[in-house]
Amino acid sequence: MQEQKTTVGLTIASDFEFVELAELVATNLAKLIEFDEDASTWIGMAVREAVINAIRHGNKQDPNKRVDLRFSLNNDTITVEVIDEGEGFDLRLVPDPLDPENLLKPSGRGIFYMRSFMDRVEFSHPPGGGTVVSMSRRKHSQGEVTSHAND
Repeated sequence: MQEQKTTVGLTIASDFEFVELAELVATNLAKLIEFDEDASTWIGMAVREAVINAIRHGNKQDPNKRVDLRFSLNNDTITVEVIDEGEGFDLRLVPDPLDPENLLKPSGRGIFYMRSFMDRVEFSHPPGGGTVVSMSRRKHSQGEVTSHAND
């Protein structure tokens, strides 16, 4: 028997006032498929970081650009895509937040948090432009013990 999959889409203006909305949608969808409270909160935080990056770094806070979110749910997994309309970036050029020279910087930890809170985080750059952040988390993943020490 094939597992049922639900997809939810959300498009927001490239404005920080919509970050909390995206986080709330992610948190509540995680709860809907019965992630526990802590895991739902971490999923919401990962989406929050991805949306902030999409607005700030991807769309350069251009109010004419949009951020699309696609949530795919099944019984034990939530997958989220956050898509901006920017020029993309080279992941190799993103500073390591754990490097001693970066430890006291007040920003630059978004990707680190996303990777800490989710099982899988991937970045791609479609031919038409923009960046797609695709991330997922399973309820009972093998990586939960080591990757989600804060849960």
